[in-house]
Parts: sequence; C-alpha cells; structure tokens
Amino acid sequence: MNQIQLPQAPRLLSPLGWTVFLALLLCVGLLVPALNLWLPVSHPLHMSDFAVSLVGKIMCYAICALAMDLIWGYTGILSLGHGLFFALGGYAMGMYLMRQIGTDGNYKSELPDFMVFLDWKTLPWHWYFSDSFIATLLLVVLAPGLLALVFGYFAFRSRIKGVYFSIITQAMTFAFMLLFFRNETGFGGNNGFTDFKRILGAPIATPNMRMLLFVLTGACLLGCYLAARWLVQSKYGRVLQAIRDAESRVMFSGYSPLPYKLSIWVISAVMCGIAGALYVPQVGIINPSEMSPANSIEIAVWAAVGGRASLIGPIVGAFMVNGAKSWLTVVAPEYWLYVLGALFIAVTLYMPQGVVGLLGNLKKRISSSKGDSV
Repeated sequence: MNQIQLPQAPRLLSPLGWTVFLALLLCVGLLVPALNLWLPVSHPLHMSDFAVSLVGKIMCYAICALAMDLIWGYTGILSLGHGLFFALGGYAMGMYLMRQIGTDGNYKSELPDFMVFLDWKTLPWHWYFSDSFIATLLLVVLAPGLLALVFGYFAFRSRIKGVYFSIITQAMTFAFMLLFFRNETGFGGNNGFTDFKRILGAPIATPNMRMLLFVLTGACLLGCYLAARWLVQSKYGRVLQAIRDAESRVMFSGYSPLPYKLSIWVISAVMCGIAGALYVPQVGIINPSEMSPANSIEIAVWAAVGGRASLIGPIVGAFMVNGAKSWLTVVAPEYWLYVLGALFIAVTLYMPQGVVGLLGNLKKRISSSKGDSV
C-alpha cells in the first residue's frame, strides 16, 4: 500500500540565506561599532557619526517598508496611513524621553518645558505612566496595535477595500496629525518633543549610546525579517496570499477573511510602532509632521520600488530611496519631490515587480540563455 508523501514545510532560509543573515548580523553588531568607535577619525575606514545615524534612521524606515509589504504585497491591502502608526510609537517613546529630562530643562521643572510654557500645573492623565520604561514599551505596542484593531475591525467587517480603504487610511492619519498639532492635547503642538537628554538614566548623546541604538535597530530589522518570512511561508501566509489573489474564492472555501486581514493589519501596525520608537532617540525629535500623508505615501513607494511580495525588496527600496533622498536633498533639494514622483511612476509602469523582481528576471534570462547555448 503506497503511502501519501506530504509536502515538507519550506525552510525558513537556505544555507546561503543563513550565511548572508549571519554576516549582516555580524556587520551590525561588530563591524560597524568597530569602524565607528575603535578606528580614529583620520583612518580611511572610519565610519562617521553622521553615517551611523543615517543608516540607523534608514533601518527604521526599512522596518516600516517590511510592514507595508506584509499588508500590501502579501494581502493586497494598500494602506496610506502607516505613518500614523510609526508616529504613535515615536510619541510613546518621546513621552518617556521627555520625562527623563527631569529638572534639566530650561524651566527647571519636573514638567516638560512646553507644559510650563503653556502654564500647565499637572501632567495630563495620558502621561501618568510615561516615566516607566516598561510601561513605555507596552505603549509602543499597544497604541498603534489597539488603534489598528479598532479601525481595521470596522473597516474590514464593512468590506471596505481597494482605493476606498486607501483613502480612509489617508484621512485617518491626516485627522490625527491635525489633532496632535493642537497644544491642548498635551503632545507639544507643532514643535513636538525634542531636547532629549537621557534614556534609562544614561546620557543619550554619547557615541556608545548612539551605537547601542544602532545595533538594536539592526537586530530588530533582521528579527522582523525572519518573523515576516516565517509568517508568509506558513499556512497563515498562504491564506493571506489567497485573499490577495481571490478573496471571494477564499470565502467559498470556508475561510473568513476578516480574522486574517485584521491580524496582519495589527501586526503590520505594531511593527511600524516599534520602528518609530527606535527612530526617535536616534533622530532626537518627534512632531506631528511624521503623521503627514506624504510620509505614508513614501512608505508605499519604498515597497513598490524594492519589489512587493518579496520581503527583501522593501528593505532594498527603503535604502535606495532614502539614500538617494539624503544625497539629492543636499545637492538639489527643490527637485527631490519631482524625482520621487517620477520614480514611482516609472516603477509602476515599467518595473511592477520592483528592483528585486527586475534582478530576478535578468538572472532567469541569463540562466536560460546559458542553457540554450549548451
């Protein structure tokens, strides 16, 4: 009697993939700290503080792009509001950093300077646990997660999809941006939070702390990549891709799309919140402009340029676009938005699979041409 051979579960990474992963981990955890902290500034291999800060910031953006790929590339839901979740995580961390200033502010008060300036006498209720690092870590996850859960439940239950869903998410982030601009909400108004001095009681502006934040960000990005890869290779991930390709057939097969769409939506929002929390202490400021619809659109651009539904593509796209932005905004800042728009149009029309997809197609053509010649 013949036994049925069940298909084996795909490997999380190939041997080459694990080699590259470990090499990147060593680069983030050992090589970059050595080049920045141990080599003198005059050494040709020295990595400057500016370069460390720039790469650390782009790695935070890459986490957002990876989160966008899960919801857009693998589930077919285009969000134009993920900048809101990024900013909420940043504000949660910013509140803790503002409390860490203590009496070292300009007004020598236990209250943050902007509250003293506005003649506030006590902390608002939503600041009560902001002096606890553990509570802050919980808030970094819960603030974007709960908002995504509530919004997603009503949106997905109402079967809002396509361009309508994208417009609603854009309206949501714009509404929160206007709310956070108001001084009476207790989030610093248009200035936001800045002038951070300590984290966990240690000075935040030292080279060692800057490098620690860099290493944590790199490790978090690699960890998010592994977690995302595990998700999309599982049965859960296959259902997500089925929802993307034919949601009605998934329903006829006995699956309810609601819990799948809602859960990946919340996971994606939480990833953006974590990225925002890592971003703020490295950049040194958070304000409502991080919630602007343009920032959310840029996250979608990173995923599209790199290549949707590839996981590695959005990370590549985040580094490519932000690297170009960092260079072009110095050389010709007035042309950056035109370049960004042209890049998005070109990728949509001529490279629908992004840079990673283009490279994959070229590799296939080279292999096929070699096979034909043999």
